Amino acid sequence: MPEGHVYILGSRTGTLYTGVTSRFDQRLFEHKNGIKSTFASKYHCNRLLLHERFGDIRSAIAREKEIKGWTRTKKLALIIQQNPDFKDLAAQYGWQILSPHQNIADQK
Repeated sequence: MPEGHVYILGSRTGTLYTGVTSRFDQRLFEHKNGIKSTFASKYHCNRLLLHERFGDIRSAIAREKEIKGWTRTKKLALIIQQNPDFKDLAAQYGWQILSPHQNIADQK
């Protein structure tokens, strides 16, 4: 069973997006570059505000469903608890928005 990751992305205007994946690096790359995510791309949700790692994907899916059922206020409280300055945590993973001419290997 693969590990799972739950994350919350935000836009500069305050829109939040909650997601789950078993391939965090690839998914973060996709979000940072507006690939394969209609909602996140449309609302420019490309700042990683929260990341939780789980030993298996089933636990991550359950957590994502839990968070998605929360109010915006409760989601913001969770983010503030773990990331009070609302920093883009993607920088911790060495990610930034890439140009279309760069590849994943250039980022790491």
